[in-house]
Amino acid sequence: MSFCKRGILILLAIILTISMVGCKPKDELKLDEGTGDVSETLQTEEIEKQSQESKSITITDHLGREIILDKSAEKIVSGYYITTSMMIALGLEDNVVGIEAKAKSRNIYALAAPEFLELPNVGTAKEFDLEGCIALEPDLVILPVKLKEAVESLEGLGINVIAVNPEDMNLLKETLIMIGKATGTEDRAEKLISYYDEKISEIGKITENKEQKKVYLGGNSDFLSTAPKKMYQNYMIETAGGVNVASDIEDTYWATISYEQLLAYNPDVIIIAPSADYTKDDIINNNKLSAISAMKNRRVYVMPDSFEAWDAPIPSSILGTMWLTSILHEEDYSNDTFKQDVADFYKEFYDIEINKEDIIK
Repeated sequence: MSFCKRGILILLAIILTISMVGCKPKDELKLDEGTGDVSETLQTEEIEKQSQESKSITITDHLGREIILDKSAEKIVSGYYITTSMMIALGLEDNVVGIEAKAKSRNIYALAAPEFLELPNVGTAKEFDLEGCIALEPDLVILPVKLKEAVESLEGLGINVIAVNPEDMNLLKETLIMIGKATGTEDRAEKLISYYDEKISEIGKITENKEQKKVYLGGNSDFLSTAPKKMYQNYMIETAGGVNVASDIEDTYWATISYEQLLAYNPDVIIIAPSADYTKDDIINNNKLSAISAMKNRRVYVMPDSFEAWDAPIPSSILGTMWLTSILHEEDYSNDTFKQDVADFYKEFYDIEINKEDIIK
């Protein structure tokens, strides 16, 4: 055979081989066992990576920080009594490994999560125990935004931290959503939020087109300390259909006023904050206040505190707004109806039976 014919036959053989390979399905294109193993390994790793990314949880907290969790948090430190109460409401009691100091002063812990009383504490907002918190090896730490330095320190150590600031109803809802998302309890958080929306809608119907009574809320440490416009208590008073007489103060929290200013405000109703250092009788017997409408009409009330301080932005704070509504509009929302609503709330969200007679007026 001539050299030319041999060349043509070799060329045809190469073309035929290429065409046969091109017609094979992709899963048969493994030219050797080693190449096939590498291909499968790369594909498996990519699938696992995509699966892991799809399972990760991304949260933006109230400091504007983005937190990414690989999975739902299982070991939680709550350095804030508001979020510790949320742990109970969200059914996360068994996941909490550390809480804020002074737990024994919170009645709701003894009632609904007595195990909290034995947990290590991580200090207060003024004296946070950073080392103690780290030693608990949490998956997630929840702190108030005022502890920004501690948040940054923990973050620098690779510990997941959510900073929260539930100072109004919208921020309270956002806090519940963040924690629910981080812990796999979103459904329960949404259930709480739905309850708030339902009750606020009901209150809106009660207060619609009604006279707005002027309300003064005395602080728990000093009667002349009051909650101005920035505070959660202002939201509660306004939602209940009242006017917070101190809403003209916009530049501070817990403002201290004079007797002269309180007389000028002349509130129709006086509310004493939960766990106050003074009593209702102290106010009623104070001759300096005798000219005030609320005193003349004996409309001085103490907000109940047998279970929790409802004037703080905790999960049960909606009950504080409902209580205020029963005070300002008792003809449409009786105290007996309110008491039953309280019992139903704590049974539903805290799984406890409360004594309705503990709810004072």
